[in-house]
Amino acid sequence: MSVWNPLRLLDLAAIDLLRDETSVISILEYLPTELFPPLFILAFYGRHSEALKAMVQAWPFVRLPLGGLMQTPHQGTLRAVLDGVDVLIAQQGRPRRCKLQVLDLRNTGRYFWRMWSGSNYHVHSLNMAPVAEDSSRTKQPLALLEVFVELHLKESNLDEFLIYLIRWVEQRKGSIHLCCKKLRIITMPTENIKEVLSRVQLDCIQEVQVNCTWHLSTLAVFAPLLGQMSNVQRLLLSPILVSAFEELEQQHVVQITSQFLRLHHLRDLHMESPSFLEGCLDQMLSCLKTPLDNLSITNCLFTESDVTHLSQCPNISQLKGLDLSGVTLTYFSPELLQVLLEKVTATLQELDLDLCGIMDPQLEAILPALSHCSQLRTFSMCGNLLSMAIMEKLLRHTSGLLSLSQELYPAPRESYSPQGDFHPERLLQLQAGLLKILRDLGRPRTIWISSSPCPYCGENTFYHPEPVVYSYN
Repeated sequence: MSVWNPLRLLDLAAIDLLRDETSVISILEYLPTELFPPLFILAFYGRHSEALKAMVQAWPFVRLPLGGLMQTPHQGTLRAVLDGVDVLIAQQGRPRRCKLQVLDLRNTGRYFWRMWSGSNYHVHSLNMAPVAEDSSRTKQPLALLEVFVELHLKESNLDEFLIYLIRWVEQRKGSIHLCCKKLRIITMPTENIKEVLSRVQLDCIQEVQVNCTWHLSTLAVFAPLLGQMSNVQRLLLSPILVSAFEELEQQHVVQITSQFLRLHHLRDLHMESPSFLEGCLDQMLSCLKTPLDNLSITNCLFTESDVTHLSQCPNISQLKGLDLSGVTLTYFSPELLQVLLEKVTATLQELDLDLCGIMDPQLEAILPALSHCSQLRTFSMCGNLLSMAIMEKLLRHTSGLLSLSQELYPAPRESYSPQGDFHPERLLQLQAGLLKILRDLGRPRTIWISSSPCPYCGENTFYHPEPVVYSYN
């Protein structure tokens, strides 16, 4: 059954007013500030171009979060808004009421429109929170207006909306700065990427995601642009392919890692399958300029020297999140991982060691350090081959970690045959023993035991057992 939502008196008055756009333009000088947003929403969705153009010139707020209204960009309404900006640029002095400094085309602003319009009926539903402005940006010539966009580069050719905007900004250099907080590259030729980024104020960018597989040479071409993004706080790189020409590849590694020297605000670093770092992780670590909050290096090979340098790096001592899943640690000295954990016991909140080839000796070595990670909330060790005996020690050492709320452990080694075949009925018997251990420890607790991924082959299984739970009655 549908619910009838009648238009408010304010909406009806605004709709009536917009029937004659000349009337709207004539009253803007006297229109109360709180009426601008609801009138703007109706003008935007009704595509009243002249009214939009005039309202931009009298906009009484510092920011116009236009992106919050654009479920799908419409070039006609965008052109009307930009035409209003052009009038502002051409004027010697701004109109008395106009305070506009930022045109925000990102998916932000729902709270603004809801608060000022008194209703979210017209506003596209969004979840991304507004991003605070930086005071740390490199000094730039004073611009009349900053335009914020989200760049998702995912095709060989840019969409018409972005092409129009970039050309508009290009023709107004000195008056308009094009800013981007988040850059996401899904698939696009390198030359096109360079062309787009040449129009963007690179030191505005705070987050970079490369969500496509690049060759190392491509990353080396992109690296100088990354170095100019001096305010990047989060960097995510998808798998990087390495060629057989070792000497040339080493030059590329130097070109890439040296750019980290310029990233003075980097906090989160996520690298998936960075095979080019094998044997030279120290080159990247030595270029880090600030302590990291989160470090994720997954699905690649390390040398013992790499793990040593990681455990000795001063900029990992404040980590909140550490993800080394898929990095084989089987044949390294167990003390290396112990030293690494000892450095982060005061701050670590999330630890992921899935499929690391960890066996009883490695786990036993880190248990004392693990038991002192007082802030730990999430701990995952799936896909490692551990005995029932060492899992009992693990549960006892972590019983004092009161913040630990999510625990994901592998099915004990005794659940498998000598040939590596998983037997669900064996795990069901072992769960009774795990439950007894939890009951003896006397603290309500939930642990998840999974045979996926398989510690023998790394593949996912189809068996998903219930969690082992102990709670007070």
